[in-house]
Amino acid sequence: MRWIWIDKFLEFRSGEFARAVKNLTLAEEHLHDHFPGYPVMPASLIIEGLAQTGGILVGEASAFAEKVVLAKISRAEFSGVACAGDQLIYEVTIKGIRPDGAIVDAKAFLNGELLADAEIVFAHLDNTRANQIFGPKNFVFTQQLLGVLDLARAQEKSREAGASAGEGGASSNGQVQGTEP
Repeated sequence: MRWIWIDKFLEFRSGEFARAVKNLTLAEEHLHDHFPGYPVMPASLIIEGLAQTGGILVGEASAFAEKVVLAKISRAEFSGVACAGDQLIYEVTIKGIRPDGAIVDAKAFLNGELLADAEIVFAHLDNTRANQIFGPKNFVFTQQLLGVLDLARAQEKSREAGASAGEGGASSNGQVQGTEP
């Protein structure tokens, strides 16, 4: 089973920026174990949510032609904790993309305050070599993970259809955008 640490994209600008949301609930098993009686989201899972947001952003920039994997966390700083009932907002900006990988600036916000600030490095795996090692199945961009981006695109189309019918609210640049819940 693969865990998805993004609930929804709030904004997605291809090749540039993504904003996503993660709602923390007691329905998530990890919160019962970390720490018992004080359900805190582990920092490593916040990093994973940032990496999933950034990985989709980086992968989408090349139409998912290559497998994008987390190579390293160059820097990560935390200024607090997130607990059950909290909502995290992930903001990821591409700093640079090269043929061998990408670097993103990733931030997590809690109640409008910076909770985590990280620099994440991704590697592009050559599909021929990756297929030799892992087989043809796309272990990075699973349909379940990409479903989060598909949902954002469907919501944008719905907003555009509403705007063309005179109901207002679509973006003028054709990019997925939304408002915070």
